[in-house]
Amino acid sequence: MTASTLITHIGSLVTNDPSLPGADPASGPLGLLRDAAVVVEGDRVAWAGPAAGAPATDNAVDVGGRALLPGFVDSHSHLVFAGDRTAEFAARMSGRPYSAGGIRTTVAATRAASDDELSATVGRFVAEALRQGTTTVETKSGYGLTTRDEARALRIAREHTQETTYLGAHIVAPEFADDPAGYVALVTGEMLDACAPHARWVDVFCEQGAFDGDQARAVLQAGQARGLTPRVHANQLTHGPGVQLAVELGAASADHCTHLTDADVDALAGSGGATVATLLPGAEFSTRAVYPDARRLLDAGVTVALSTDCNPGSSFTSSMPFCVAVAVRDMGMTPDEAVHAATYGGARALRRDDVGTITAGARADLQLLDAPSHVHLAYRPGVPLTSAVWRGGKLAYRR
Repeated sequence: MTASTLITHIGSLVTNDPSLPGADPASGPLGLLRDAAVVVEGDRVAWAGPAAGAPATDNAVDVGGRALLPGFVDSHSHLVFAGDRTAEFAARMSGRPYSAGGIRTTVAATRAASDDELSATVGRFVAEALRQGTTTVETKSGYGLTTRDEARALRIAREHTQETTYLGAHIVAPEFADDPAGYVALVTGEMLDACAPHARWVDVFCEQGAFDGDQARAVLQAGQARGLTPRVHANQLTHGPGVQLAVELGAASADHCTHLTDADVDALAGSGGATVATLLPGAEFSTRAVYPDARRLLDAGVTVALSTDCNPGSSFTSSMPFCVAVAVRDMGMTPDEAVHAATYGGARALRRDDVGTITAGARADLQLLDAPSHVHLAYRPGVPLTSAVWRGGKLAYRR
């Protein structure tokens, strides 16, 4: 028989389930409970509610008035890589603009790395993210750009997460610089055949310097034909067709969404949450670019996620708390909205209903803050507030 554990004396509990009895109506979708408790059985949440109504359990953990949240869901990262782009970052901070071309530096280093080196890198960043409250991570290929290297990237990624994305269409491989059509044929043919068994998603960088709308459509539709669900790097550097294409093809997310027309916003809102706008503030922070306007999207009724975009070139951070703080400071989000986007929003971007919430039946992926409220994530930026993390009901980290 599975033992049950009561986590009690929770000062504030973010459930993302406003229907729970006792949830503060003023907190909206955050479903905030005060003086709350949670019961964990096995890898699931068995009960959540006011502490006074908690059922009897086998064990109890008193968290002393701290805040408990769902584990962060980081729905966009690029962790399978080798090499270092410190010089590029330093040059950019000295005035050189960011472009998609810097990816080639990482491609060369990644191709030269061993499987063990790449796996160790992914494991290190997944563990680093866990210590900051992240319990679900999506990650992509895209730094190999050959059939062999893309397939091995996904095999390695799958050792660390089930949320793996085929991104052979990150940029045109250097060998195909004069034949982009030939590279698209490779990505939609032989490379896809090798990669599809190791991936859940297919992605494309639809952007000037990468792939245009017609090329992106071909990549995404080929992936769909092999059972992969689309997500799109859309409208990061310029206005473009990425968002519209994402909605048209039923993509789970349009990621970046920095440069949007009214029609783009309307399309995302019209998807009814089927296509999530995933915002990646680490990229704008690290490239000194304009931030996406989260307020505009939220006011239009668009489902919004926050993610790190952890990668060695344009957003070398694994910190979801950092992204929450930047979103509140520079993107027009309230602390409640930013935390909701970093948990529930990320789960929706991965089409998961078992993570991103603390409600009966959800996975017991929980994070405890050394603070009385989730607001401290934005109120105390840069401070390591995560004091404990449970993943699948097991204590995975304690400070």
